[in-house]
Amino acid sequence: MVVIPIGINEPSQQVISGCRWTSLLARRFFLFVGAFRYYKGLNILLEAAQNAPFSVAIAGAGSIEAELKAQATKLGLSNVHFLGQISGDEKTLLLNNCCGVVFPSHLRSEAFGVSLVEGAAHSKPLISSEIGTGTSFVNIHGETGLVVNPSDSASLRGAMIKLWSDDQLAAVLGKGARRRYEALFTAERMVDGYIDLYQKLLDRSPIVGSCPN
Repeated sequence: MVVIPIGINEPSQQVISGCRWTSLLARRFFLFVGAFRYYKGLNILLEAAQNAPFSVAIAGAGSIEAELKAQATKLGLSNVHFLGQISGDEKTLLLNNCCGVVFPSHLRSEAFGVSLVEGAAHSKPLISSEIGTGTSFVNIHGETGLVVNPSDSASLRGAMIKLWSDDQLAAVLGKGARRRYEALFTAERMVDGYIDLYQKLLDRSPIVGSCPN
């Protein structure tokens, strides 16, 4: 079996002006970015944020958006900011400025987690749940970030507080995430992997139309 991980391009370094989140970017915050789907664990993230010292920016949209906002209101979450749909440039800006990427998906419907790779490319520490899928290939506990128990808001909250309160640990894990991105998840490595695989398959294939001896 050959495994070729999803790869992404090197993050843009361009300066983006005209930001609509000036007050948010002036503070530290964790970032979630993605579609609002049932397996993303956003309800768990909201529970983890209740009365917490950290801030969370949630970028994206989906069918459960109204439900999540109602939960946030019920929990009194003044430290959680729903940013709505964002552009590619806005995502780059948020990834550049966040203190870490949180990815609370708690069900195996989450197969990989491109947002984790994006965070790693930006040298950000990662937080994800152990669900036995590709997310655990991207985020290695103690190397690129922290991995917590799925559906466990207390465990998730503890991991977020740990990174929030320990800048040195966050920096070390962010550097580890960047190294893993460079080793496994660049677009160039993905393309090279497919080219190599196709060449091997062609080398093994019989010539079409050849006559048997």
